[in-house]
Amino acid sequence: MSVDRVLVDRVRGLVGEELNRRAAQAESAGRPPILGENRRMLAHKLIIEQLQKVDTEAMNRGAPVLATEDREELTKSVIAELFELGRIQQYVDDPSNTDVAINGYDTVWLTKRDGRKVRVEPVADSDEHLIEIIQTAARRGRSEQRWDPSSPMLDLQLQSGDRLNAIAWVSGRPSISIRRHDFDIHRLKQLVGLGTINEPLFHLLKAMVLARFNIIVAGGTGAGKTTLLRCMLNEVPAEERLVSVEDSLEIGLERFSDLHPDYVDMESRQANVEGVGQLSMDDLAINALRMNPGRLIVGEVRGDEALTLLLACTQGNDGAMCTVHADSSAGVFGRLQMYLAMTRERFEPEASNLMVAQAIDAIIHISKLPDGTRALTSVREVTGSDAEMVVSNEVYGPDADGRATARFRFSAERLARLERAGFDRRWLDTPGAWL
Repeated sequence: MSVDRVLVDRVRGLVGEELNRRAAQAESAGRPPILGENRRMLAHKLIIEQLQKVDTEAMNRGAPVLATEDREELTKSVIAELFELGRIQQYVDDPSNTDVAINGYDTVWLTKRDGRKVRVEPVADSDEHLIEIIQTAARRGRSEQRWDPSSPMLDLQLQSGDRLNAIAWVSGRPSISIRRHDFDIHRLKQLVGLGTINEPLFHLLKAMVLARFNIIVAGGTGAGKTTLLRCMLNEVPAEERLVSVEDSLEIGLERFSDLHPDYVDMESRQANVEGVGQLSMDDLAINALRMNPGRLIVGEVRGDEALTLLLACTQGNDGAMCTVHADSSAGVFGRLQMYLAMTRERFEPEASNLMVAQAIDAIIHISKLPDGTRALTSVREVTGSDAEMVVSNEVYGPDADGRATARFRFSAERLARLERAGFDRRWLDTPGAWL
């Protein structure tokens, strides 16, 4: 059905006013505030009452009452307007979407999981209405945020766990970008079914986690780095303590508390409008090392936190994992050189390479292939450093289709660690089918 937007706006306004009135009454009477799920349940009750009035008006005019499906759709739309993202919410809820891009209220693009881009109908009545929707969402987020001309950029975690970025007043029109995360994909075995890895790689990656390798997951934007990291983390034994540091909470450890009952997730924070309160990734990574982590997880290394992570890995914090933007597994070394050169210490390449060689066991690279599928392309063992370069061994490298295929052996020391973790070295000689 096509939702009656006029009726949605009418009901939303009436219900919103009544919610505010009852909240004010509760406050003045000294009763507990109406928050969270209680406020949502009350809103649902008030919507039903308003729709009953709509039916009464219709019967008085001799017009048909609302059909059941119309009533359900109207209720869903009003709830979305009051507590979610209005008309945007339907696209966030749709598992077939990976990205939602809004360039003004009437220019909306969806990126599908099969790689297609589709333009869809407007998500608001005007740019001003779009700004109002996002401002409301910002106020009820994990930590209340401002989005206005004095704070024109917004980065927000949605209730779904997805990330929303918004910018306005410094752009021609308000621009909203939403990156969706498929938290249903959270085990390595699922990646075999999706064709991201094959059976030999499944056994290898699992053993690398259990052997407490220090691992970097690399790839380009949208390649699936966070998904692969999440799947590998969920192979960590439940008794281990995980402490994660992210610029934006995307790994989703809180969704897997049955697998990780002992975890702490931390998110960096920008300074407030008074210029105070900033917490950088490096600040949090340093603090994480004081929290007795069984494993330190850094969602994405792209600054000073590179030094903190590498130093941690050389000081006995084995089993660390992070992601890095890079177009190949070998390209990670140049990225780390750049990050370390940007620190206060201004590391020279020779010192950076030595630190990487001492800290990192392996680099795993994942790519988004031309057909839109994602595939692991490379597994690179770090074996040492030689002045201007990090010495490495590409155990798996991309074939003609871009998918990882066996090339060389692990070093004897690391192969022994894998076998102690239960790995059967015969998997390295097994080609394995790709779906």
